Amino acid sequence: MPQKDFVNIALIGAGFMGRTHSNAWGQVSRFFKTPIKPVMHTAFALPEENPQAMGKWGWQNFSTDWQKTVASPDIDLVDIVTPNFMHAPPAKAAIAAGKNVACEKPIAGTLTEARDMADAAKKARVKSFVWYNYRRCPAVAMAHKLVKQGAVGDIRHVRAFYLQDWADDSIPLVWRFDKKLAGSGAHGDLNAHIVDMTRFVTGQEITTIVGAIAETFVKERTLMAGSAAGGIAAGIKSGSGKGKVTVDDTVLFLARFSGGAVASFEAARQATGNQNRNGFEINGTKGSLKFNFEDMNRLSFYDATRPREVQGWTEIMCTHGGSHPYVDAWWPDAHIIGYEHAFTNMAFDILKVLAGQDPTVPIPDFADAYQTQRVLEAVLLSADKHEPVKLADVK
Repeated sequence: MPQKDFVNIALIGAGFMGRTHSNAWGQVSRFFKTPIKPVMHTAFALPEENPQAMGKWGWQNFSTDWQKTVASPDIDLVDIVTPNFMHAPPAKAAIAAGKNVACEKPIAGTLTEARDMADAAKKARVKSFVWYNYRRCPAVAMAHKLVKQGAVGDIRHVRAFYLQDWADDSIPLVWRFDKKLAGSGAHGDLNAHIVDMTRFVTGQEITTIVGAIAETFVKERTLMAGSAAGGIAAGIKSGSGKGKVTVDDTVLFLARFSGGAVASFEAARQATGNQNRNGFEINGTKGSLKFNFEDMNRLSFYDATRPREVQGWTEIMCTHGGSHPYVDAWWPDAHIIGYEHAFTNMAFDILKVLAGQDPTVPIPDFADAYQTQRVLEAVLLSADKHEPVKLADVK
């Protein structure tokens, strides 16, 4: 990228993630001392999504032609927030045009697309980023730091979970229930996050899926009138009656990590009473860590090196500037931050990398996110075959 003090950004997509990313780009320079200025240049959406509505989020120009947008010589960074099946086409087109690319997770709808995207970015030598935003929670970044410092010793056991309850019988057949559009259900939507998060915190790779189970509890859902998925995913069936659900509602699996730890993962979108219960427990020879996003500012730490009579869980409020990652930019101690702030922290680290600086903590590029995609694929193979799958065999 040419040496300049700003980066022109194009947003590809709208909806929930479009608003989330827009908010991050709009506020990052207000809170962080960014090395380069983000310019919210162009927002793309389909005509029925009314791209001009993105103006209230700070975008200066609007487009209904993503091919033209990503090829524009004015654009330096393409940020993709479309449904999963539409990650690869704009990403590969942007890379071919020499653009840096940021993409929502999972990196793609299929392993083949993920591999192609990673290979293309490497060959073109562009910068790539994947929005695994939970790495940017100060408590999760702190857990990564503590493990790296050896605070928990050798990791023996990992337990990760991501539980939601929104996908009950009343929800119609939106794009997230169509495999052609989403790639998978709770697995790609939720397990992707906790696979990335545990890889990040432990600093290890998953080597074997020991066993997996996938289940779809709601087999059919009501078709929506008109454009069922809305926007870029409008190819889903619409009308009256019922349509078949082609993705999972729940996926659980067991795994081994490269350092010898055993692990369990569970993702469910019908776990009643859990709105966004996303976290992990990591147990080692010297201590343990626990995190739950529903209390995202806290990290629980057990120091087993202390005298036995005073051992116990320490609840760390990860809001102290100078001690905890990112929070120098935010509020005083215990003036807690929320979901949106992890995206702003991510935007800050993207700008640092584009300026040739190191991110606050490691940031996933396409090659890194491809490794998570390999794990997701291995899990589905294990669930289908009812047998263990080695990651070395999934490429």
